[in-house]
Amino acid sequence: MHISASILAADTMDLGGAVRAAEAGGAHSIHVDVMDGHYVANLAFGPKVVVDLRRVTNLPVHAHLEVDNPDRCIDLYGAADLIIVQEDTCPDLAATVARIRATGAGAGVAVNPDRPVEPLLPLLERIDLLLLMAVWPGFGGQPFDSSVLTKAGWAWEQRRARGFAYAIGLDGGVGPSTVGPAAHAGVDFFISGTGVFAVDPGMAPAATIAANVVRLQDLATLHRRPG
Repeated sequence: MHISASILAADTMDLGGAVRAAEAGGAHSIHVDVMDGHYVANLAFGPKVVVDLRRVTNLPVHAHLEVDNPDRCIDLYGAADLIIVQEDTCPDLAATVARIRATGAGAGVAVNPDRPVEPLLPLLERIDLLLLMAVWPGFGGQPFDSSVLTKAGWAWEQRRARGFAYAIGLDGGVGPSTVGPAAHAGVDFFISGTGVFAVDPGMAPAATIAANVVRLQDLATLHRRPG
């Protein structure tokens, strides 16, 4: 079960320390949200952040392009190990996936809460991550949309029936109360911001972050869908 720590919720005054704490807790990757102020009403993380994170962590770094025209940004984020695009921003999604692969990065496709996942079926064998959004892109701390669990179940059934290898990801509202139901539905790749980086005032920040990762991993593993 893959836990990806989303730095959107981390303390940017100690971003390196936060990332190292997540790694110490057993996180499997670092998630970098890229926001342009157009597709989403927020701004976040240019390509230099991806490069700089290499100096503080050995974990894979993933770039999630929440932007109007991801095809113009893909090469800028070629240093990422995985590049994720929003399917509704890509006029030719297959071509976008191919362009991502040409950088040497893995390819992920994200689907918003109001978008169906079934039209992506012809593309599933070509991607590494199908990312189901349980909130709207742009800001952390939104309530979890449980309808995403039905999409996760569909994705799990398609993967099993067709022998595909993509991971089934969840982004938004990922925390102790949602990891179990999501894992049971078929999710095996969890992107968590607040669930990882929320700090307990009674504990040291690094210890809290590491403990948060351990808890998410334990819950995901406990409730993992068999098969």
